[in-house]
Amino acid sequence: MPLDFLIYLLAGAAAGFLGGLLGVGGGLLVVAALSVTLPASGIPPSQVIHVAVATALAGMVVTFASATVAHLRKGGILGPTWLRLAPGLALGSVVGSRLAHLMSGPMLRLVVAGFCVLVAGQMVFGRTRARAEADHVPRSLWLLPGGFAIAVISAVVGIGGGSLTVPLLVGLGVRPVRAVATSAACGLVIALASAASNVLSVPPPLHPAPWGMAGLVYLPAAAATAVAALAAAPFGVSVANRVSGKALRKVFALFLLSVGGVIATGG
Repeated sequence: MPLDFLIYLLAGAAAGFLGGLLGVGGGLLVVAALSVTLPASGIPPSQVIHVAVATALAGMVVTFASATVAHLRKGGILGPTWLRLAPGLALGSVVGSRLAHLMSGPMLRLVVAGFCVLVAGQMVFGRTRARAEADHVPRSLWLLPGGFAIAVISAVVGIGGGSLTVPLLVGLGVRPVRAVATSAACGLVIALASAASNVLSVPPPLHPAPWGMAGLVYLPAAAATAVAALAAAPFGVSVANRVSGKALRKVFALFLLSVGGVIATGG
């Protein structure tokens, strides 16, 4: 098995495990791994981070689809809230993808690395809101522009938006368990719309064009990370039920800072 393909599998598995463990952060890990390995696949240095972000988002489609189906079966997704978020999420994903295409490689690296630092800070210093006792279903029209903003940021940095959507919903009085479920369905919209936008994009000509490219998405890496993440996520969920969440968040915050450093420097 080629080394780069093995790294794709390991990155996907780690992302799936961390996603199941903490609910956020897996996409950033995949972006970091791809930013290091993609040059060996023939991607020009100026396009590596763009392809890494696009490929990470495409690989999330399968994982978010699986998570959404599981949450639907348990009745955890807030349908009215999701319906108000979804249009903004879809439009914001396309806008965010286009915005990322317009950035230079070094600028996009700094933006993604900076987001890693922000999420790490949220992990360490963010306050946990008291659990809501009753189900609250936000229906405000402000959810549409809120979803747009979340999706723009998510599409630029290569994540499913859980680190933004869950705090928003919890802040609006949604119980955390239902916020996570609804966020998974929101992540599916972001992943699908971003993947479509990135596949249909016309990147600068690659000479020679690597096999397996679809627009800005490197399909072999997207498929490998998706399958590995799908297989590893249940293990993260299992461990999450037995380990202190507060300690895990601090450890993961340090890990994210390392990931940000890898992305900023290109390895």
